[in-house]
Amino acid sequence: MSEIESARPTGDTRRYGILVVDDENAILESLVYTLGSEYEIFSASSGEKGLEILDRESIALVISDQVMPGMSGVEFFEKVIERNPRAIRMMLTGYADMPSLISAINEGRIYRYLPKPWEPDDLRITVKRALEVYELSSENVQLAAALAEANERLRAENVYLRREVEARYSFEGIIGDAPAMQKIFDVTEKVAQTDATVLLTGETGTGKDLLARAIHYSGPRKGGKFVAQNCGALPDTLLESELFGHKRGAFTGAHVDKKGLFEVAHGGTIFLDEVGETEPGMQVRLLRVLQDGEIRPLGSSETLKVDVRVLAATNRDLKKRVEDGRFREDLYYRLRVVEIELPTLRERSSDIPALAHHFLDVAGSKVGREFQGFSNAAMDRLVGYEWPGNVRELANEIERVAALAGPEDTIGLEDLSEHVRGGTTIGRGTRGPIEASSFAPVDDWDLNRSVDALKRRMLVLAVREAGSKSGAAEKLGIPRQSLQKMIKRLEIPSEELLRPKDTSESDED
Repeated sequence: MSEIESARPTGDTRRYGILVVDDENAILESLVYTLGSEYEIFSASSGEKGLEILDRESIALVISDQVMPGMSGVEFFEKVIERNPRAIRMMLTGYADMPSLISAINEGRIYRYLPKPWEPDDLRITVKRALEVYELSSENVQLAAALAEANERLRAENVYLRREVEARYSFEGIIGDAPAMQKIFDVTEKVAQTDATVLLTGETGTGKDLLARAIHYSGPRKGGKFVAQNCGALPDTLLESELFGHKRGAFTGAHVDKKGLFEVAHGGTIFLDEVGETEPGMQVRLLRVLQDGEIRPLGSSETLKVDVRVLAATNRDLKKRVEDGRFREDLYYRLRVVEIELPTLRERSSDIPALAHHFLDVAGSKVGREFQGFSNAAMDRLVGYEWPGNVRELANEIERVAALAGPEDTIGLEDLSEHVRGGTTIGRGTRGPIEASSFAPVDDWDLNRSVDALKRRMLVLAVREAGSKSGAAEKLGIPRQSLQKMIKRLEIPSEELLRPKDTSESDED
């Protein structure tokens, strides 16, 4: 196919609007004849009339003579730019009219000039190329608009997601009404507004990671990144590269430069989980960051300044490790500017019902089910179990229960894991073998009736001794709500809960 043929439109070619302006009718007729079969042509004998057409029609290309009475071609193009800046502009000019041509290029910003006279096929090719530029420009404008819209939508989504993250990891998002947790909230809400280094201690599964995120997202650095690293998950060399980064060639396999987490977290927070597992060499490097705010990537001779808040956590007794020479004393005191010890779940058993229902809602949504809750027996067992794995173990147990539950909407005692149903209860310790002779004689061999009788006796005695249902619930290690349900199920009348010779009911009846 020749270049001339390729310039001709195909059947689905869009008919672009072309405005031609010249004071000579012969030239206008020639342009219309040459281009009219391919494009929609609008002609005008002056710049003023051309502008009128430009205001009411969709024009992609403007072809104008330079020398015209009244408004010159350059002046005309200046007004075209004001009205339709994306329209391609082409100038008709004679070879001897070089000063006007230069002025048109500089001031009219023309795409190309057409010498008089022109070859029709050359004109078609030039116009086709000009309209390809216009089409590309149109696509770019559309893409730019789409990109701007996408960026705005992404910005809005980022704001929404950030707000969701902040809400999820705020202190309000942490379940805990027990007195031990309220004390934790009092301290962390204050320290969150500072840049103080915080050491979170407590058994595995008590929620140190969640609390660290709450401190970050409730403080002034919430706009920065929160990055976390488990220091016990990597050997010392890899941990050093992960935290401080490395240069290409620093070690085998280091093919490119890599930023460390301290540099990634610049302006935000880094959470060093299980910091007690670090080796002495790593402890020295961590101390330098805390003292000087400087890091040095592996394989580099230069140090980098970083502005990072450090939160650390451990389930180890760091003070004991310091005494044993396994942890640097200076690093220990740098980390524990503020120390917060999280209570075990058995120390805050009154929070178990709320936690269990929360985890059940979350697990239910994962498996596409809506559970009503727990039976009294199941909840009593959840509250009474010791939970050596703390909140994490409870969450895993509820997720397992939701995944394996039968068709019933209420979780029963039989749905719980065997080790939870028969495990160690709070305050009991590990049970050893018990001789049958150590038991009193059994008067009633109906197990359910005997258990209910024991529960009834314990409830009545607890309320009488504590003087209130809240005190009795605390004494029995169960939520007040569970105590109320058991009193109602066992049909214990209010007067039976009164101390002998009392004339009024307990203060919370």
